[in-house]
Amino acid sequence: MSPLESVDERLQQAMKLVLLATVPGMLMLFWLYGWGVLINLILAAATALAVEAAVLQLRKQPVKPTLSDGSALVSATLLALALPPYCPWWLTVSAAAFGLFFGKHLYGGVGKNPFNPAMLGFALILVMFPQQMTHWPASHGMDLFGGLQQVFGFSFGQAPDAWAQATALDSLRINKSLTMEELFADNPAFGRFGGRGVEWVNLAFLAGGAFLLQRRVFSWHAPVGMLASLFIISLLCWNGTGSDSHGSPLFHLLTGASMLGAFFIVTEPISGAKSPTARLLFGAGVGLLTYLIRTWGGYPDGVAFAVLLMNLCVPALERFAASRQEQVAR
Repeated sequence: MSPLESVDERLQQAMKLVLLATVPGMLMLFWLYGWGVLINLILAAATALAVEAAVLQLRKQPVKPTLSDGSALVSATLLALALPPYCPWWLTVSAAAFGLFFGKHLYGGVGKNPFNPAMLGFALILVMFPQQMTHWPASHGMDLFGGLQQVFGFSFGQAPDAWAQATALDSLRINKSLTMEELFADNPAFGRFGGRGVEWVNLAFLAGGAFLLQRRVFSWHAPVGMLASLFIISLLCWNGTGSDSHGSPLFHLLTGASMLGAFFIVTEPISGAKSPTARLLFGAGVGLLTYLIRTWGGYPDGVAFAVLLMNLCVPALERFAASRQEQVAR
């Protein structure tokens, strides 16, 4: 077996494990929101594979080996899991196409992308279509026909009159006059510790991340850095149940895309940091920026923007880590 073949096989195996690890979170999202999750996954995967094949053909590169490595499918899956279920079909297609082209092939393809493709596609669509991207459905509120009607605009009968609601992060930002106790007691978006149902989604992604750690698909540094940073900054800024509280540490860990980001986004090996120290700092930066954007930014969840901003910092983090290592070695 040649060294190149060995690298390709390791990449393919890692991508299969990542896809397998998303299944618990995927199932919990399906339980919570229904068919919209599956529709997003199918649309994103089909678009990503089509864009990948088209660009490879234009660049006169072999199509089958690259498609079979699973990297495009992983990016599409992570993007689909981050998008609102039942968002318009063109939103999912645009996000997947933008992510694959501008986040991957614009820089030369797999192994050369400086930004996370899934998060770049997500962020581009969020900036261009903020209203559609913040339109999340109520839990257990849509059957298959209703979901297809929402996504494609088909008419299978009367659509539900009220099927959308604000997320817990949205509600926290726009209800500063209410105490945390009042929010958790009266707002259907809140569960016991975080977003209703989203708590279990985050725990499912945590389980998938633990599986990947056990299989040594990635090291612990970036996930621990992100979660520890998010926990510490939210603890320092939390004043209990007051109206100016920004949410407890547990709320921030179990709400939004915290666990998806920690175990499936910041661990992306190409656009992320490489050395252990740099990975730890990279994750810590993502956690800090996520909290700052959630609390004082213009968007309810800041994982995508936090990851992209820290992607820009990777060269500086690697230089810092290398200089620290040289100082220790002296």
